[in-house]
Amino acid sequence: MGRQAVFLDRDGVLVRSEVRDGKPYAPTRLEDFEILPDSIEATALLDEAGYVLVVVTNQPDVGNGAVEREIVEAMNARLAEVLPLKAIKVCYHGQGEGCACRKPKPGMLIEAAEELGIDLSRSIMVGDRWNDIDAGHAAGCKTVFINRNYGERRPDRPGAVSGSLMEAAQIIVGDGLN
Repeated sequence: MGRQAVFLDRDGVLVRSEVRDGKPYAPTRLEDFEILPDSIEATALLDEAGYVLVVVTNQPDVGNGAVEREIVEAMNARLAEVLPLKAIKVCYHGQGEGCACRKPKPGMLIEAAEELGIDLSRSIMVGDRWNDIDAGHAAGCKTVFINRNYGERRPDRPGAVSGSLMEAAQIIVGDGLN
């Protein structure tokens, strides 16, 4: 039996997204990169409960030429310094490239599971968008949707809905998932 993990989307879950016209956008400048206040406490709670923490993030702005890969890597390095993460998996492909890693496909979760000995059926995907929840379902994980009230499609059948990462962590640790 493999280890339990919590897969975390980056932007909108751990890091503040800029919301324009009801849609979230990843930061494109290092000075705009802000770790959300409850990220440290919530990830510490999950880590202490024995979960392997893995970030899985789509960063299509790199593939689309809107941000340099080095900037995203610097952001991720800052995240890894502050949070108890075991891995950060990134899809740098643009939306139309048809890769296997871009959420809602489960490629990043499957890759992390193989590398870190994770049992996907005992793991949880936490995200703030439908594609995060769909990726979790496709990988065979339970899911928690953090509802940020974006003006876009809502996910189908999340295992739980929360208003923050801390609330999501409390649901997970308290085993309040369907």
